[in-house]
Amino acid sequence: MYETFFQMEHTPFSRNTPVADLYESPAMADTLGRLAYAADRQLFAIVTADAGCGKSTLIRRFVTSLPKEEYLFLYLSDSKLTPRWFYKGMLDQLGIESKFYRGDAKRQLQKEVEIIRGVQKKKVVCILDEAHLLEKETIEEFRFLLNYRFDSISPMALVLVGQTELWDKLRMQRYAAVRQRIDINCVLPHLDRAETERYIQSHLAYAGGRQDIFTEKALDDIYKESTGIQRRINRICEKSLMYASQQGKRLIDEHLVRYIIEHEMLGGDTR
Repeated sequence: MYETFFQMEHTPFSRNTPVADLYESPAMADTLGRLAYAADRQLFAIVTADAGCGKSTLIRRFVTSLPKEEYLFLYLSDSKLTPRWFYKGMLDQLGIESKFYRGDAKRQLQKEVEIIRGVQKKKVVCILDEAHLLEKETIEEFRFLLNYRFDSISPMALVLVGQTELWDKLRMQRYAAVRQRIDINCVLPHLDRAETERYIQSHLAYAGGRQDIFTEKALDDIYKESTGIQRRINRICEKSLMYASQQGKRLIDEHLVRYIIEHEMLGGDTR
């Protein structure tokens, strides 16, 4: 394995990299701060980004950044989520058997959230991942969930996380009532050239090996090919490290990276 060849203690571009060792771009830091505010004030927030630009990393960071003794997180990721299954999914995570009808389940959830807030003194944060795939009926249900005690308070913080088309969908006239309730809108952009270099160096530092494995021109080509999409950066770097170790090369230059791009990367590959 290339880790041994490059004298690394960990795999640098793995999904299992601990949250504390992940690179945090300025945009990521800003979004985390805004989501922390949304959690504290129990607001409705939207986070969008292109595929592979760090949404999953953001969620991991967000959940681990807030004290567990003050917040209770509920997480759902289901493209076929109906309003009834939305409530059931949250009640299941609370260890409560959901009632069959949507209205009953909603009132049941609101009651449980009141208990959590009043007795456990915790604020509830619900995160819905892959929200760009949600159907119209489910999206419209959010305004009824957040319409609590005649709008005097919000029962929980609701965070929708999805690809860029989520916001395109919410701009449609049919979602005007939902859109008007959005308190915070965050967008995770692609990394720029400097951030791409820092991202790669951060992962190499975590691995415990040298941070100058890639030449400047190699980094230029990685940035151009990946367009700053973190998932593509990971794949190009991982394949480059693997090929370099097989060839006995301890320095990865632009020629090796171009070989990987031309022979190993599929067009638009963001797996």
